[in-house]
Amino acid sequence: MSGIDTLPPLREVIATHDLAAKKSLGQNFLLDLNLTAKIARLAGDLRGADVLEVGPGPGGLTRGLLAEGARRVLAVEKDPRCVPALAEIAAAYPGRLEVINDDALEIDPLMHLTSPIKVAANLPYNVGTELLVRWLTPQDWPPFWTSLTLMFQREVAERIVAQPGSKAYGRLALLSQWRSDAQIVMTLPPEAFSPPPKVHSAVVHLTALPAPRYPADAAMLSKVVAAAFNQRRKMLRSALKPLDPAIEDHLQAASIPPTERAEQVSLEAFCALARSLSAASSRTSS
Repeated sequence: MSGIDTLPPLREVIATHDLAAKKSLGQNFLLDLNLTAKIARLAGDLRGADVLEVGPGPGGLTRGLLAEGARRVLAVEKDPRCVPALAEIAAAYPGRLEVINDDALEIDPLMHLTSPIKVAANLPYNVGTELLVRWLTPQDWPPFWTSLTLMFQREVAERIVAQPGSKAYGRLALLSQWRSDAQIVMTLPPEAFSPPPKVHSAVVHLTALPAPRYPADAAMLSKVVAAAFNQRRKMLRSALKPLDPAIEDHLQAASIPPTERAEQVSLEAFCALARSLSAASSRTSS
C-alpha cells in the first residue's frame, strides 16, 4: 500500500505489468508518489476541475491528481501496455478516471472534458514541446485550459521562461509569455526517474491570461518571431528584410534599433513591430 491511496507502490505496479520504459515513446517514469502528489498540488486547487493528463505511464501523477481532489481526469496514453495498470486506478476512483489509449496529438480532449479544465502531465520528451505549442496557439483565445502544469527537460523549461538577452530566449519564450504567466515551480534530478534520463527535469506552471499581454495579430507575430530567430545572429534589418522592403521604418516605429539582434528584443517590442507590419499590410491590400 502506498502513502497516498490503497493501491500498490509504483515499482510493484511496473513489475506486475512488465512496464519497462520505452525510449521510443520518450518514457521516463517518476516513481515517488510523494513527488507526484507534490506536482499535482502545484497545479492548484483541483476540486471542481477536470484535468487532462498526457503520458500517464503507470499512473503515478494520475494517482496524485485524483488524491488531490480532481473532479475527473482524462488520461491519454499511447502505450497499450499501461492500460491495465491505469484501469486498476480507475477502479479505485470510480467514475473519476477515463483512460484513452491513443496519441495525444490525434485526439480532441474537449469531447471528454468539462470546463474548467487544467492540464497536468509528465510529458513524453519526444512530443512535449509540440503539445505546448499547440496549447498556446489555438484559433480562439482564451483557450480550453486555465493552467498547464508540465514536466520538461530543464533546458526546455528554461527556454519557456527565458528573458531577453539570454541564450535561451527565443520563439518558445515569446509564445509562452505572450498569452500566459509562466514560471518554473520545481526541478528534479535524473535519479528521480526510472530509467534516469541524461538531463535534469523541471515543472513549469503556465496560467492562461484572459487576453494576450500586448495586442498583435497572432499570425503576423508568429511570422516576425520566426524570421527573427531563424537568423538570430543577423541584425534585424537583415533578418526581417524579406517581410517588408521598408523593414527599417517598421523597426524604428516599434522603437527597435535596426541593428539589434532578435535575442535583445522584448516581447512588447516584437508585438509593436507586428502591429506596424499588419497596418502596412492592411493599407496595401485595401
